Amino acid sequence: MTAPVLVVGESLVDVVVREGLDGAERVERHVGGSPANVAIGLGRLGHDVALATCLGRDADGDLVRARLAEDGVRLIEGSASAARTSTATARLDATGSATYEFDLVWDLLPVDVTDAGHVHTGSIAAALMPGSAAVSVALHGARAQGATTSYDPNLRPAVIGSADDERPAVEALVAASDVVKASEEDVAWLYSAHTVEQVGRLWLDLGPSLVVVTLGGEGAITWHRNAPDAPIRVAPQRVQVVDTVGAGDSFMSGLLSGLVDAGLLGHGRRDSLRASSPDDVRPALERAVTTSAITCSRAGSNPPTRAELP
Repeated sequence: MTAPVLVVGESLVDVVVREGLDGAERVERHVGGSPANVAIGLGRLGHDVALATCLGRDADGDLVRARLAEDGVRLIEGSASAARTSTATARLDATGSATYEFDLVWDLLPVDVTDAGHVHTGSIAAALMPGSAAVSVALHGARAQGATTSYDPNLRPAVIGSADDERPAVEALVAASDVVKASEEDVAWLYSAHTVEQVGRLWLDLGPSLVVVTLGGEGAITWHRNAPDAPIRVAPQRVQVVDTVGAGDSFMSGLLSGLVDAGLLGHGRRDSLRASSPDDVRPALERAVTTSAITCSRAGSNPPTRAELP
């Protein structure tokens, strides 16, 4: 099954500062941004994918455009509208864990969703004004036209408001999505007084057919509309971790890829997803864990191709 996927969100350049065991630092530059990473992951998995974003006509923008083209991601017209391309500095400690600092420009021209079978968004794009307003319009517009939708909050507290400020907007996008994926860190920050299990059920009750929370080295837990009291647990795959950059985005692209292949995402497919069973979605969840594990075994956000999947 195929469905044109439109990803709406930020693309930027990650300036990766690695700290070695000897304390020395090494600096690298990579294409990044959570939505751009998801689009690249889908492109590598052989899907028809386009990205609506906000780039500058500068050297960093050229780097992003070249990477998208290399991985088969079409850039939506009007995406080169920024004064400069955004950057994020990721500082990696000796264990590979990342912390981020951002220099962002996020404004988005109106997005044409007419030809999209599925629309995905999340992260900074869905939270940072003024571009977040256009993101919300695109997601709701796609849904009204019969496309399926997905959302990954991928929250960056350094560039957004407090949890109390952000929670209503997050819940509005959850309600407008068929598939939601979040990390346990997102959930803990946004709902400090609630467990992952409580938030999973809360979000499922807002409207999605599938709510997935990733648990790092413990795999993932999923709530399915047709079995809300029996969450699906998917075990992790053990790999030698190089770093975790892009792991959540790779999980998202693997999940969407598996659901598209199963005929559960795309124009007019909302009812198919809503009528599916936990067994119907488990292969997509297993693909998501696999793509994330492969990415963790490599430096930077470097998701696998379809040929690299088991």
